[in-house]
Amino acid sequence: MITLKSYLAGKWQAGAGEGSTLLDPTTEEPLARVSSEGLDFAAAVAYGRDVGGPALRAMSFVERAAMLGKLAGALREAREMLLDESIKSGGTTRSDAKFDVDGATGTIAYYADLGSKLGDRGFFVEGADGEQGEKLARSPRFCGYHVRVPLRGVAVHVNAFNFPAWGMAEKAAVALLAGVPVISKPATSTAALAFRLMEVLVASGALPDGAWQLVCGSAGDLLTHLGGQDVLAFTGSAATARALRALPNVIEHSVRVNVEADSLNAAVLAPDVDDDTYQMFLRDVVKEVTQKTGQKCTATRRVLVPADDLDRVEQDLAERLQRIVVGDPSDSDVRMGPLVNRAQLAEARAGVDKLVSAGARVVYGDPNQVEARGRSGDQGYFFGPVLLRADAPDEAIAVHAHEVFGPVATLMPYEGAEQAAKLVAMGGGGLVASVYSDDAELTKALTLELAPYHGRVFVGSKKVADVATPPGMVLPSCVHGGPGRAGGGEELGGTRGLDLYLQRSALQGDRAVLERALGLR
Repeated sequence: MITLKSYLAGKWQAGAGEGSTLLDPTTEEPLARVSSEGLDFAAAVAYGRDVGGPALRAMSFVERAAMLGKLAGALREAREMLLDESIKSGGTTRSDAKFDVDGATGTIAYYADLGSKLGDRGFFVEGADGEQGEKLARSPRFCGYHVRVPLRGVAVHVNAFNFPAWGMAEKAAVALLAGVPVISKPATSTAALAFRLMEVLVASGALPDGAWQLVCGSAGDLLTHLGGQDVLAFTGSAATARALRALPNVIEHSVRVNVEADSLNAAVLAPDVDDDTYQMFLRDVVKEVTQKTGQKCTATRRVLVPADDLDRVEQDLAERLQRIVVGDPSDSDVRMGPLVNRAQLAEARAGVDKLVSAGARVVYGDPNQVEARGRSGDQGYFFGPVLLRADAPDEAIAVHAHEVFGPVATLMPYEGAEQAAKLVAMGGGGLVASVYSDDAELTKALTLELAPYHGRVFVGSKKVADVATPPGMVLPSCVHGGPGRAGGGEELGGTRGLDLYLQRSALQGDRAVLERALGLR
């Protein structure tokens, strides 16, 4: 059993006390011990601000990009070790482990490539290419330029348990390219993979001192040290997000907070779709329900189909779900491993009961038992795919209000595009909605109605059936986040993601003086 240390103030540090013991979700055997008791978080924040920040700000975008490129290369070399760690400590299949680990590497590499094209400055000047700033007076000498410069604080990233590699890397890549040092706090239950990943990054030698720190274990008083130049980015439950936003120092200093929270993502099947589109719909729904054992913020939770097609879709989805082999993720034939811990297993079972109490009924699967290949007795936190059906979706309020964080989705009918849009909107805001349609007018109507409620709308059709990525895949070039229940935040999206870590300021004065100061001459 290993001890997961934190990497703070330029050194690896173990917390005091017994801490927590992390278990293998497949066998329930002890894997690691973790504690952050006694660690000096005030010193870590200061180290990031005073050491990491100046080092990053002294670098141009191109230099920061080169640093990210070296980090991505180090992760590629350590890929097999990281995949093995994901399978063991996260209960993921090899395919799901690759989804997380390769997603981390790919996102860092994307921002390395993006940064290499941003030039030799370490900040942005709006209108620098071809424009002459803002004319502020009759004389052209007095003008204004908008600049976006790195904040002088640290970015604290509190990440969810479901993507310990990707979730940590995608937040950090953006902040580091922007020139802001990072303190990553992975969820404790799956921190072993984040710890291994950080070991690789530190050993690469590519990181300036203080640029990226890691907290394994409880966050303790870390967040109480944040001020007006710092950033807090959180992925997790809406309840925890509310508590973080209500911290006295966060309110007093207007700390920038970005939240990605609950999301009852919906898939909408249009009437009379081409068979290629229908097969794409079935394939995507099953993938989004079962990938990572349904422990994805972008997983499909609600499936809306025309009322006349409800029985057919139920049968076709059930047939495909029946092919999903549940069991020990080290078995190459297994398609779905266990949930991450006992608490998540209990919550998933209770969540299905809640949906049933609200008027849905289980039409495939059993939330209380599952046949798991390679399982020893009753060990492991296994939970098979479950499909529910709500024939009166307007009345089954819990279906639109409670997210079961597991391989669970609810099938429901709709009559017309207007009702479909209304039902999706009842989710209160989401990360992604998907529409499967070959009708241009219907597609236009649905996407424009769904867009205000979602950070992303995926449109599947016969022309992209063989080339599109699934709706649950977060791409670094497109924004990730969503309004309302989803947290109101926004990450990634190419250079858009950097804005969270930059301050926009209007510089006003003599044109020649400003242009020299900004490197425009």
